[in-house]
Amino acid sequence: MGSEQQYIDLYKHCRTMIHEHSSDVMNAVRDEAFERLVANGFPTRKVERYKYTDMQKLFEPDYGLNLNRLTIPVDPYHAFRCDVPNLSTSLYFVVNDVFYHDEKPKGHLPEGVIIGSLKDFATSAYYNRLAGKANDAATDLNTMLAQDGLYVYVPKNVKVDRAIQVINILRSDVDLMVNRRVLIVMEEGAELKMLFCDHAADDKNFLATQVIEAFVGENASLDLYCLEETHHKNVRVSNVYIDQQANSRVNHNVITLHNGVTRNKLDLTFSGEGAECQCYGCVIADKQQHVDNNTLITHKVPHCTSNELYKYVLDDKAVGAFAGRVLVEHGAQKTTSQMTNQNLTATKEARMYTQPMLEIYADDVKCAHGSTVGQLNDAALFYMRQRGISLSEAKVLLQNAFINEVIDKMQLEPLRDRLHYLVEKRFRGELNKCAGCKLCK
Repeated sequence: MGSEQQYIDLYKHCRTMIHEHSSDVMNAVRDEAFERLVANGFPTRKVERYKYTDMQKLFEPDYGLNLNRLTIPVDPYHAFRCDVPNLSTSLYFVVNDVFYHDEKPKGHLPEGVIIGSLKDFATSAYYNRLAGKANDAATDLNTMLAQDGLYVYVPKNVKVDRAIQVINILRSDVDLMVNRRVLIVMEEGAELKMLFCDHAADDKNFLATQVIEAFVGENASLDLYCLEETHHKNVRVSNVYIDQQANSRVNHNVITLHNGVTRNKLDLTFSGEGAECQCYGCVIADKQQHVDNNTLITHKVPHCTSNELYKYVLDDKAVGAFAGRVLVEHGAQKTTSQMTNQNLTATKEARMYTQPMLEIYADDVKCAHGSTVGQLNDAALFYMRQRGISLSEAKVLLQNAFINEVIDKMQLEPLRDRLHYLVEKRFRGELNKCAGCKLCK
């Protein structure tokens, strides 16, 4: 056994405590997840989907866990402040891995919409239905240990006009592991925009596992944005599972501006004809940061469209990885798919690994993929310097233009404007982390 042994021993010793502080729905699937982790362990780098990130190493340290659900003494609605422009969202908080209950109104929600604690609202009809089939050790560990999380439900034909913003705050006086869980259920014709922002409030070592399950009903529309602005001591392992029904639309965006080690996985399945997804990602990494994005889009039925665009800018000794796979199953005719990964390495020490893949078992499809890895254009730098622009300023302008192609595709306009601001400051070295965000101790 490897680093998973400490979690196996932990679950055996603390199983009763974990169950007592959670719900029957979440508890019902724990033992199955435990058995899978015992049988499979954490994957090595010989496993194709994990060849660029050492999962054994990530889970090796002995982090603390708040299994007894001790209260964190902070009211984030009063303590958390952000100086960047207001995003005009309905704001909610998850402190470590606990949904923060607050009685203050957060903007009007349409009738029937539920946003609350996962352990209070989750139903067995949806919880773990996607994640339980993933055969993924990090997901099983999260299922085994998660005691609470966020539940979002949008009824049939209901449109949530105001974006829902969830601030995930990591807060601790000691090194800590947290296990977040999110369940999104959208019925036929529903519309929702969600933004998750990850922040680390304390200068401690954090390990955060996150599992998001999203069920997008027929003719429903989901915009899902995940923005990470933590610090170099943070390890983030996020697994997103999305199921789309007929004629649904998903816009999935993942943005990494500050981190330590990040491993994002997206598994998206088209279960109904005429569905469409747009998947965008942008990464800015320097020093010794590590960002690994891994995607699998499965076309199970005909007449679906997927489009992926991921861009990285790597400096210093940063390491980036993108592995994307599009699977077109038998009978999934009239599939349209485009996958693109473009990368800039600013130094000889930066490393980028890119692996776009197509696996096609249908003959009437339009599918393409491509990737590039390069450095800033010397001719463009020379041209700008000839016109009085300094070398450092020229690099910032070119890097900004490169990343902005991804940002400009994001549908949430206030977030798009904010990211233009943050990205420019990031390239100028003026943003060591989310400098505008403060958590009063």
